[in-house]
Amino acid sequence: MLQDKSIICFGGEDWWYHHPHSKAHLMRKFAAVGNKVIFVNSISMGLPNLAHKDLLPRIKRKLGSYSKLARETSEGITVVSPASLPFFNSAAARAVNRHALGAQIRRLAKSRGLTKPILWIAIPTAVEMIGEFDESAIVYQVSDKYDANTMDHATDPSLIKKLHEQAIERADIVFYSGRKLFDEATIGCDHSYLLEQAVEYEHWCHVDELPVVSEVEKIPRPRLGYFGAIEPWLVDQELIKRAAVERPEWQWVFIGNKSRGLEIEDLPNTHFLPPVPYAELPTYAAGFDVCVLPWETEQAFTSYGSAIKVREYLATGKPVVISPLPEYEPMRDVLRIARTRDDFIKLVEDALADKDPAAIMRRQAAVAGGTWDARAELVSELIEKTLARKAVR
Repeated sequence: MLQDKSIICFGGEDWWYHHPHSKAHLMRKFAAVGNKVIFVNSISMGLPNLAHKDLLPRIKRKLGSYSKLARETSEGITVVSPASLPFFNSAAARAVNRHALGAQIRRLAKSRGLTKPILWIAIPTAVEMIGEFDESAIVYQVSDKYDANTMDHATDPSLIKKLHEQAIERADIVFYSGRKLFDEATIGCDHSYLLEQAVEYEHWCHVDELPVVSEVEKIPRPRLGYFGAIEPWLVDQELIKRAAVERPEWQWVFIGNKSRGLEIEDLPNTHFLPPVPYAELPTYAAGFDVCVLPWETEQAFTSYGSAIKVREYLATGKPVVISPLPEYEPMRDVLRIARTRDDFIKLVEDALADKDPAAIMRRQAAVAGGTWDARAELVSELIEKTLARKAVR
């Protein structure tokens, strides 16, 4: 494992408001063994247009992050939301960001004793930060098909693609979080690697021994549970509306940040709970009868998803029904993968009838070895080799 190193990570998410993502898990592992870590909350890919229903909630969340300034987590990670301009179509705005962000993070790094950091960027708009910190190595983590995301920002997709390609060319190591992303990569193949998602297995594998929180316990059974982002373009609302008619006894339980404007909010069998701390989530999952991922995967952007929650679902041992994602085809022997809405409803019925103890063990065994500790070891080995190679040049 990496030790006694400095790391500055420009994340693609907000540490305080999103379900823990791969960057958060990895940075926690690195901080736990003595590395100095600064995590920079997402500088975004730009704001949505003025008519977008999520504009004001996005601004509110970002202002909430700004109010926390630079704060240290229990693991010793310094999390910061630096001021930046969300107008990435403008070269002038990007230049201002480069200087302003560089100055803010350099001051913070100096105050925390970071030197020659490993620069880890996980969003294309952070590419222009390369060279600002006298970094010892550059890691670019690709978690999404960034130029296919036209739902929640107004930045030109061709510019996002250009920044993405620049990041690949300038990085020492490129990690792809999804199988489909990795398989379709056409540049930087000599320094690119598949970094599969993982699971904090011990955090999830004992849910059947936990008490169910009252917020879930009071919902009638059967309960179909989901946690994570709840976006109108992400969740297959047509599926859930149809199930409300055909299977009105099924209760859909959604836990997480909810955008405004979902058509399914007023259905009598849908329940929306606010996001809860990661430490408490297993007590919510303990009340699920089936774990579900009802995504609208016909969206190009969504089809590249590698949702961490699927592995977390499997670690609980509970039956899991998901929409089709290339990332999880190799695990179809322990997952129920629905190809159509008809299929989804049928597979949930099958899952509700699944009481086989051996099936529980198979699901858990499928993910037990794929932990974040194992991923951090793999990443550490590659970074150490890169640092050694650069040292002898």
